[in-house]
Amino acid sequence: MTPDALAALHGRVFLTPRPWSEAEFAALLADPTVFLLAEAQGFLLGRAVAGEAEILTLAVAPEARRQGLGARLVQAFLSEAAARAADHAFLEVAADNVAALALYRGAGFAEAGRRRGYFVTPEGTRLDALVLVRAAGGGSAPPSA
Repeated sequence: MTPDALAALHGRVFLTPRPWSEAEFAALLADPTVFLLAEAQGFLLGRAVAGEAEILTLAVAPEARRQGLGARLVQAFLSEAAARAADHAFLEVAADNVAALALYRGAGFAEAGRRRGYFVTPEGTRLDALVLVRAAGGGSAPPSA
C-alpha cells in the first residue's frame, strides 16, 4: 500500500486518535525500523528496535471487520517482531475501544499500564490509553519489572 492509500484507509477508520496524513505515513515508511504488513482491506504498521516491537497502528476497513483480518495482521506482526529480534511487543489502545481490546487480549497481550488523558477526541475529550504488552515470540508473559 502506498502512503496515500494508507492515509485514506486510516481516515475511514479513525477519529480518535486522529487519522494520520499521507506525509506522516511516508515519513514512517522511510524509517528502517518501521515495517508495514498489508492486505487489501487492512494494514498494520509496526516498529522494532532495541529488543522491543510496537504496533504503531492497525486499520481494518469497516466492511472487512470480524473476518479475522485484524488477528492475522497481529500474528504477522508478532512473527516479524520476533524475526527482528524483539523480545517483547507493546501497543497503546484507547481504554474504551472494546473491539481492539478483545483482539489484542485474544493475541495474548496484557495490560501493563495506563496513560491518563493520552488520546484527544475531535470534541476535545481526553481518553485514557492502555499500554498492552506480551512476549514477541510464542509466549504471552509481559516483561518482568
